Amino acid sequence: MKLVEKIFVILFFIALTGCKSDPDKKSVEKVVNDSMEILEDSLIVSEKDIELKKQQTINIKREELIKKEDERVELQDLVISKSFFKEEDLYVLDFKYPYLNEAIKPSYINFNEYLHKYYIDVKGVEAQILEDKELYCDTLRANSYREKRKVDYKIYNVNEQLISVLFYKENYYSGAMHPSYTFDCLNFDLNRSVFMNYEDFFIEGSEEELRTILNELLSEKIASGELFYDCWEISADDFFEYKNNFVVDDTAVEFYFDDCVICPSYTGTYSIKIPLEMLLPVLKKYNLNPLMG
Repeated sequence: MKLVEKIFVILFFIALTGCKSDPDKKSVEKVVNDSMEILEDSLIVSEKDIELKKQQTINIKREELIKKEDERVELQDLVISKSFFKEEDLYVLDFKYPYLNEAIKPSYINFNEYLHKYYIDVKGVEAQILEDKELYCDTLRANSYREKRKVDYKIYNVNEQLISVLFYKENYYSGAMHPSYTFDCLNFDLNRSVFMNYEDFFIEGSEEELRTILNELLSEKIASGELFYDCWEISADDFFEYKNNFVVDDTAVEFYFDDCVICPSYTGTYSIKIPLEMLLPVLKKYNLNPLMG
């Protein structure tokens, strides 16, 4: 019999016998109080166990993301790894990002300038952090937390025609127990020096069919009962928002979703990987599609 069930049996027995005589009233009250304290302690322990398990799975998700293999080493002649670090009283910025070697092809400046403008926007990030801190009515509390913004990346190559970059952003917000993660993906055609989006890879109007494929794979993971408890299928609105958030390699397309879009922060995954053979019905069939090579 579980501890909680035993306690309720004791309480029930006390309720039946406690009214027989007044002299026993104090002892009955003591037993009741002791039993309630045991129940409260057991609930507190249970909550601590749940929080500990959540923290452990958060760490597992984070490690799996960081340790994912990419092709950074193989692409070291093409891709120059750069970094930026800044530490202030209220925040820390730690950015790692790729630049394409313009000595190989001058038009790679298209990639580098876009990256610098939209992803390595130091002044914009700093302004946002300070603006967020102004929302706190308690200035001392806001200033007691040092926020951290960390950006790193994974990079892949397809048929020497395309590079596919995943940016993962680790955000430590004021007072939060653990970081949250957001993702951005870029696909850049090396031959034409242009960026490619969903419509360059997939048939126009195929969003609902592709969402169905994603949800089938996600449902299989949820049914497995492993680390996918509390996850849910992706909605049409969410898929429309994240449909350009994918990276590709020679075998699969992997869609990435921010924390709490398909799974809560404490379980599940950040991405769903779809083998290319499953995508054949929705792939755009033309020479410029690197997935058809």
